[in-house]
Amino acid sequence: MFYYLTLRRVRPPRSSVVAFRAVFNLVPKEMFFTKGVGRHREKLTSFELALRSAGIAACNIVRVSSIFPPGCRIMSRSEGIKRLKPGQITFVVMSETATREPHRLVAATVGVAIPRDAKLYGYLSEHHSFGENEETAGDYAEELAAEMLATTLGLEFDPDKSWDVKKEVYRLSNQIVRTQNVTQTAVGDKKGLWTTVVAAAVLIG
Repeated sequence: MFYYLTLRRVRPPRSSVVAFRAVFNLVPKEMFFTKGVGRHREKLTSFELALRSAGIAACNIVRVSSIFPPGCRIMSRSEGIKRLKPGQITFVVMSETATREPHRLVAATVGVAIPRDAKLYGYLSEHHSFGENEETAGDYAEELAAEMLATTLGLEFDPDKSWDVKKEVYRLSNQIVRTQNVTQTAVGDKKGLWTTVVAAAVLIG
């Protein structure tokens, strides 16, 4: 005996289509920066504790790449965390570093460069390192973001010049209005526990 299977195309409910488009056509209008550090004998748990320290552990985190949306508003961390709900799918640009080597300095940082024209997009950059203090790591992340934006805007600069020199070039161009960073550093636990640091830009719809 033979059985025949007939396949029929089923149209998904309109509500499902609308929800799908809403997620994948999302251009965030607001964002905030956060950072945290965690220590534990297990690496994964130290990462979880770092996320708790940053205030985003209760979210389902989705990492995205490095575009700062046009016209996006940067809010304070306290204001941003109030907007999050447990289990919420949350898009972040995040940097992380971990070590279990006692006394080793680690850093995680996210930098941003924002164009003067609010109709244009900017850049977010992630950087993680060993042996760099907060200022050095943060400046490097800002420099990365600013260079990416500068090349998009067609600005001429010498990539071998110092960050201070390039900042002056960008300022005089009047096309890059703002750069900043969020940076978390920590020294490896003296007893050899895993030490994890995270820095993130959290995007909100």
